[in-house]
Amino acid sequence: MKLRKGRAAAALAVLAVILVSGVGCATKVVGGSGERSESSAGGEARQATTEAATEEPTTEPVPEDKRVHVVAAGDNLIHYSVYKNAEKLAGPGENFDFKPLYENVKYIVEGADVAILNQETIISQSNEIRGANGGALLFNSPPEVADAVIDLGFDVFTMANNHLLDFGPDALEESINFWNQKAQENDLTVLGAYLNEEDANNIRIREVNGVKIAFLAYAEHINGFSFPEGCPLRVVMNYEEDVIERQIKEAKEKADVVIVSAHWGVEDTHLVSEDRIQLANKMVNWGADVILGCHTHTAETMEWITREDGTKGFVYYSMGNFICCQTDNFNLVGEMPDFDIVMDGETGEITLENVGAIPNIIHYESPDFANLRVYPYSKYTPELAARHGVPYAVPQGTYTSFSWDILNDILNESMPAEFQKLDK
Repeated sequence: MKLRKGRAAAALAVLAVILVSGVGCATKVVGGSGERSESSAGGEARQATTEAATEEPTTEPVPEDKRVHVVAAGDNLIHYSVYKNAEKLAGPGENFDFKPLYENVKYIVEGADVAILNQETIISQSNEIRGANGGALLFNSPPEVADAVIDLGFDVFTMANNHLLDFGPDALEESINFWNQKAQENDLTVLGAYLNEEDANNIRIREVNGVKIAFLAYAEHINGFSFPEGCPLRVVMNYEEDVIERQIKEAKEKADVVIVSAHWGVEDTHLVSEDRIQLANKMVNWGADVILGCHTHTAETMEWITREDGTKGFVYYSMGNFICCQTDNFNLVGEMPDFDIVMDGETGEITLENVGAIPNIIHYESPDFANLRVYPYSKYTPELAARHGVPYAVPQGTYTSFSWDILNDILNESMPAEFQKLDK
């Protein structure tokens, strides 16, 4: 048996002591009924020494690997018809009940050691609830949304997105404080929109199963809005590459794994823009291990990125929507990243295993977006696809056909087959 370094010397020392104790002057051993000769006693000692010398040296058990199962989801986009479904589901004394909308994927989220969600809309209780109704792309969601996704099992929420200033900086500050309070009450990690510069530079780290995971989040734009002069609120933008590089490198020093949420890309396309490929490569080489892309409202491809030292990171260019009531068929198929972080018990080396994504389908029926639900691919059926309400949705989209075959065409166009997890 090969001894691990540091224990071989100790084993040899013990062996030397045994050998020395077995030689030297022979003495009589006197018993109650006679004597044993010196040669007999010496022979027995040598035999015992030989047996001891051939015994297998004991070694300490090898430390077990540490493993963290991670699940993520894309844009939690609370349209008007999303919260209207929740309003219909509410019981007596309740305003909204969003929990049934997510019930079909709850086992997936609950089964993760850490689950990450892109919360696409603010929650400002002093402002009117909006979900792009009336044609204005302004979103403000009821607080029951938070209760539902926390109950679902998500414990990391990213907020860096283009809708942060839909109702102005005061509403954003209220939303940040709302989520910070939820974080204290439910042991959550919340990031992406910050009260000030110091808050933005406070790297969020969550220890899970003995592995320290750092979370960072960045946005491409905020729909043409801007913070007024003197406003302390902070969102780190994708063009601030010096800040992103510094934060990723700092996160890598403080944690074992770095996961970056990147809000970027061109909406309503499966094509990955060249600027995202370049930024993703920079992020991985700075130390990001996983990049979770969002914003395009479509599922997009994913791939490994090899660093200059030969190690790898992984990028999901866009997870698409987690829930919504959009009216083009390609907006209704998302992806839920699903992978394991593994820390080697002996070396501490980090690897990603079982990397892929679970397709999620957003289902609703006619009229009025009824029976809205999120399904994993394994629980969706051709019969449900045939009943989908997107062909009859108002306002009408551009790509409104839907069937089991169309669903699979969208899926195969956006997700490489090797990463599809269709049976989870």
